[in-house]
Amino acid sequence: MPLIAIDNVKKRFGDNEVLKGISLDVEPGEVIAIIGKSGSGKSTLLRCINGLESIDEGNISVAGAKLGASELELRNLRLKVGMIFQQFNLFPHLSVGRNVMIAPMIVKGTSEADAMATAKANLEKVGLGHKFDAFPDQLSGGQQQRVAIARALSMSPQALLCDEITSALDPELVNEVLTVMRGLAKEGMTLLMVTHEMRFAREVCNRLVFMHQGKVHEIGPPEELFGNPKTPELQQFIGMTQGA
Repeated sequence: MPLIAIDNVKKRFGDNEVLKGISLDVEPGEVIAIIGKSGSGKSTLLRCINGLESIDEGNISVAGAKLGASELELRNLRLKVGMIFQQFNLFPHLSVGRNVMIAPMIVKGTSEADAMATAKANLEKVGLGHKFDAFPDQLSGGQQQRVAIARALSMSPQALLCDEITSALDPELVNEVLTVMRGLAKEGMTLLMVTHEMRFAREVCNRLVFMHQGKVHEIGPPEELFGNPKTPELQQFIGMTQGA
């Protein structure tokens, strides 16, 4: 049974249909990169999966929790899936440790001692165990994004949605974040990533989803899509990214 099931999802902003009937199943432990030009609907799709945007038609479920209209259904869905954004959105007045502890304590009612133990373990996992008492403004962008990953992990999600998590970083900081994502992939975390990091997509992902004008245009293993793109749109996109 797929961990994330997306069935014929449509989404409009006014007259603009951004998602035009997207269907995609993500199996547990799969690492999928969503690629495509800006404006193809990639980020909107992630936001719909997490319930940050409502959908106009179709169905989405994560680990059996359906995206519904009620607050309870939405809460159940969000407990099963973590989201990491381009911007880190850390609380500037809280230490790194507190940033990672706060969601389990408030949302799940986790005790402070348990939340602290989990936070320390997840900060170690992203290579920042020594920064537990530091504040966000003392960290580089790459370190802040790694804290955001630890924060998402502290809710014990079954899948992580990653929306261009390296695109706001200076080039020399990108690798430290991708290294963490490689580690999570190795451990079997289910990852659905909107990314422009084509090398990462090629080396780490099980499948690529190429979106074009609100539709899944091509889908398959990276070697297939990079090595033998079937449509002129994907050929052009790969040509642009390789020339960059």
